[in-house]
Amino acid sequence: MTRHLARAAAWTAGAAAVVAGGYAGLVSGALALDVGLGRRFRPLGPQMLDIAAPRHLVFDVIAQPYLGRATQAIREKVQVLERGSDMVLAAHYTPLGSGRFKAVTVETVRFTRPERVDFRLVRGPVPHVVEAFVLTEQAAGTHLVYEGELATDLWRAGTWWGAKVAARWEATVAASLVSVKTEAERRATHQ
Repeated sequence: MTRHLARAAAWTAGAAAVVAGGYAGLVSGALALDVGLGRRFRPLGPQMLDIAAPRHLVFDVIAQPYLGRATQAIREKVQVLERGSDMVLAAHYTPLGSGRFKAVTVETVRFTRPERVDFRLVRGPVPHVVEAFVLTEQAAGTHLVYEGELATDLWRAGTWWGAKVAARWEATVAASLVSVKTEAERRATHQ
């Protein structure tokens, strides 16, 4: 009987390790699951923000980490892997939980100066994400709209996972937008 309990405990520990490793792989983006079965789409955003700065300046603030010299703080969040004339391939690092663990996404970022920045997921915790920052000139500055879509596979399980990922994704974007607004408005007052 003791041998059966030892086997069951070993099997349970092994299964728990596989589940924990699979979860860590999905969250970090190291395990890209794209089976194309039961694909479900959900919107991201829209998130809207009015910024008291000219559109070209807001665009420059968004593009800075990708096209310009990145600060040390930005390099901890974004690493440009490949650069073209109007597009980059970039890895984005997002701290999770206590900050010891980071989610890594790899995305193409395309620039249409000065009105649009488009992102397309290449590798991450879900098989499909497309998103855009659209900038509209206004009398008082710039109106920024963020929107996109996220897709997962595997029907209901994927829908559950997509809801978890989308909540974190949109919170990260919201924090980014606040940073863009703060920096663009700071630069606008110093011009």
